[in-house]
Amino acid sequence: MEVTCLLLLALIPFHCRGQGVYAPAQAQIVHAGQACVVKEDNISERVYTIREGDTLVLQCLVTGHPRPQVRWTKTAGSASDKFQETSVFNETLRIERIARTQGGRYYCKAENGVGVPAIRSIRVDVQYLDEPMLTVHQTVSDVRGNFYQEKTVFLRCTVNSNPPARFIWKRGSDTLSHSQDNGVDIYEPLYTQGETKVLKLKNLRPQDYASYTCQVSVRNVCGIPDKAITFQLTNTTAPPALKLSVNETLVVNPGENVTVQCLLTGGDPLPQLQWSHGPGPLPLGALAQGGTLRIPSVQAGDSGYYNCTATNNVGNPAKKTVNLLVRSMKNATFQITPDVIKESENIQLGQDLKLSCHVDATPQEKVTYQWFKNGKPARMSKRLLVTRNDPELPAVTSSLELIDLHFSDYGTYLCMASFPGAPVSDLSVEVNISSETVPPTISVPKGRAVVTVREGSPAELHCEVRGKPRPPVLWSRVDKEAALLPSGLALEETPDGKLRLERVSRDMSGTYRCQTARYNGFNVRPREAQVQLNVQFPPEVEPETQDVRQALGRPVLLRCALLRGNPQRIGSAAWRFKGQLLPPPPVVPAAAAAAAEAPDHAELRLDALTRDSSGSYECSVSNDVGSAACLFQVSAKAYSPEFYFDTPNPTRSHKLSKNYSYVLQWTQREPDAVDPVLNYRLSVRQLNQHNTVVKAIPVRRVEKGQLLEYILTDLRVPHSYEIRLTPYTTFGAGDMASRIIHYTEPINSPNLSDNTCHFEEEKICGYTQDLTDNFDWTRQNALTQNPKRSPNTGPPTDISGTPEGYYMFIETSRPRELGDRARLVSPLYNASAKFYCVSFFYHMYGKHIGSLNLLVRSRNKGALDTHAWSLSGNKGNVWQQAHVPIIPSGPFQIIFEGVRGSGYLGDIAIDDVTLKKGECPRKQMDPNKVVVMPGSGAPRQASLQLWGPTAVFLLALQR
Repeated sequence: MEVTCLLLLALIPFHCRGQGVYAPAQAQIVHAGQACVVKEDNISERVYTIREGDTLVLQCLVTGHPRPQVRWTKTAGSASDKFQETSVFNETLRIERIARTQGGRYYCKAENGVGVPAIRSIRVDVQYLDEPMLTVHQTVSDVRGNFYQEKTVFLRCTVNSNPPARFIWKRGSDTLSHSQDNGVDIYEPLYTQGETKVLKLKNLRPQDYASYTCQVSVRNVCGIPDKAITFQLTNTTAPPALKLSVNETLVVNPGENVTVQCLLTGGDPLPQLQWSHGPGPLPLGALAQGGTLRIPSVQAGDSGYYNCTATNNVGNPAKKTVNLLVRSMKNATFQITPDVIKESENIQLGQDLKLSCHVDATPQEKVTYQWFKNGKPARMSKRLLVTRNDPELPAVTSSLELIDLHFSDYGTYLCMASFPGAPVSDLSVEVNISSETVPPTISVPKGRAVVTVREGSPAELHCEVRGKPRPPVLWSRVDKEAALLPSGLALEETPDGKLRLERVSRDMSGTYRCQTARYNGFNVRPREAQVQLNVQFPPEVEPETQDVRQALGRPVLLRCALLRGNPQRIGSAAWRFKGQLLPPPPVVPAAAAAAAEAPDHAELRLDALTRDSSGSYECSVSNDVGSAACLFQVSAKAYSPEFYFDTPNPTRSHKLSKNYSYVLQWTQREPDAVDPVLNYRLSVRQLNQHNTVVKAIPVRRVEKGQLLEYILTDLRVPHSYEIRLTPYTTFGAGDMASRIIHYTEPINSPNLSDNTCHFEEEKICGYTQDLTDNFDWTRQNALTQNPKRSPNTGPPTDISGTPEGYYMFIETSRPRELGDRARLVSPLYNASAKFYCVSFFYHMYGKHIGSLNLLVRSRNKGALDTHAWSLSGNKGNVWQQAHVPIIPSGPFQIIFEGVRGSGYLGDIAIDDVTLKKGECPRKQMDPNKVVVMPGSGAPRQASLQLWGPTAVFLLALQR
């Protein structure tokens, strides 16, 4: 439908265009910042090389309507890189002080809800060069026949770098190589980490005792300077050797001061000594000074392995280890084991019985055990045996076995563990054996099988143990997906059978198992029970907030749905309008019956939206634990306009008045959702100024996808302006949209009366590189050509044949790939005639030539590209001319698209592009045919012409 547009308060007419300007997102990545691009990749947008520590700046240039949203993500980097775990929602990605682990492929994803998202990627290659490391190794071999020893020295130089480093070995100031010295061998070993080169000195000679330098270089990539390390080789050069002042195993008492000395017995250069502790760091208060380690007032937690390491980059590091054991005992436990042979679980007279005792000690094997009965030492007999290291029990466990249990064997038994002669307190454990000593049972108290608590409250799970003695209770979770307890442990011991949980959360809900331990009680099959924990929590609803738009007089249905909660039902629901409680909405009988079974939502219906009923609605739902609310903002306000950012050449300057005008374009978001838009209120304010100019722009009807246009005038060069645009309906003002417009010097489009573009100026007649292609066209002449360019492809000069003449061409060498496209886009032309003719010269020479396409981009209904002409394959080392008729349906642009073929010999060039009104010459020829025009004697077949050596050759043949 056509829209009639009226103007108020403005002299420039307001334009409305047809529908269809909504376009899917398109994107291209460009890079900026402190970049250093490797030469062979300098024409690729896909690889971006940067020095470690510099700032990475990537920008995602987008087109499409509505304005696409941009999201950056990354792959192929370190797993610990935090950037992988998040996304950056911005058109510009900036990383300060980039690290090597942040190299990889970065993806820009642009989407605007129209079509599929546009995804582009770029590989970031972080360059670095670490300090080199040099180590020396020696070997000595016997030569039996001549009774002498042959010594060989290996100098190994290793460095981490990107790109791979180049190594240079020097003796003094002289560079070493294979060819200059037979006693030298330089090679790269297999299976080495990092870049490594080895200098091998064979059958060491006196002149080999010298200063050696390993110089590493990445050839000044990214300005990274070379680095070097030097080693002085002498006849005393030797690897480090160590000895300790104490035994390798050192047992001490708690509270003692420990001193260990690590003594050097060899090594040149002088080795460096370092102490370390495993596991964990050195104890707090420990002092390592040179080869001496001091630990004051040592404690049990200081036990472990202490390592003294000596390094001097000759041979392998020397290492001595002290196992420090601080005497300690803890965790005394006992077990009662009934007759195993008779598979009994009870104590019975006439059967065997075993009592076991164990403590956790350091050193474990030095613990001694002593048994007492009724306060007196137990005496060994045929029926009373004391054993150590029972294979069925933990190591260093003492067992007292009673054979053929008698009534006289009943009593109190005590096991005492001690370190003889050490100031460590004894530990003992007591167990009573009588007719009342029975194995345990476990159960859940009545009414405690299911524990229901509210989220955030404490909870107590209880299992009751009976028996004598009563063993500890071990708790665990039954749910496979939640194997760990809230404490983070898989198994937790409680002496009283109660598992106490603080501030429970909903993920703690589930089944918990309690079972008897096999220590401090009977060593029998564990008894177990289960407790169910039910954590109640308030409801979660959707939508949390919702913007509801509707035309005046139309019905509105508001729905608040329960997502989750415990209980999973709505106990009550209350609606409020602008904070005031509303009466309960009437309930339909069928809906009431369904809601009574499982109410999971609440609804409110407005029969007809009015100005008075517009506003904020709140639905508060409760499930007897807590409540949550859905918020609705209901109105008949129009949605905001959507500014169009892809307007070609929107700035138009007026040199005489030093003013400029700006073509402002937009669409209306969802115009049919509310009442029709009657007019727009336009507000214009110069940045950093307070004065605002307001204009009203009336319209009759706005359809979805219509491109609306208004020309802002009297803008001062070179100032920027804030633009605010608000739609108005019968309801009133809608949502406002704002943007900043900046002055940019406009590109003067070619005049159709003088419209041949020779590409002699850098502005190339207003042509621009397309942002959505794979690579760009290049402007050059014979003087600016790369002297190392590929032969047998591309033109030697432009169409004029002079070395100063410029032309546009595509470079198809590495890293271009088959099918890559480069697009050159003309300025926007207004269609003032029905027919136009595009004339241009092209050069397509090389065995890998792909295709040259001419497209027409129509702007009357968004951006629609149609093919007008295409040519493929090798056409010889000659300039040829083509004439292409076009019939644009509105404002248009022409696009030259070069497509890369199967190889690097596929450069395509264009020159002297002309656009004229009217039809092309009527007699057109097949573009794949070559016709000689001048002097051929043949009738003129078409307007395809030849220039260059091929044309001269063909003319000679005709003669």
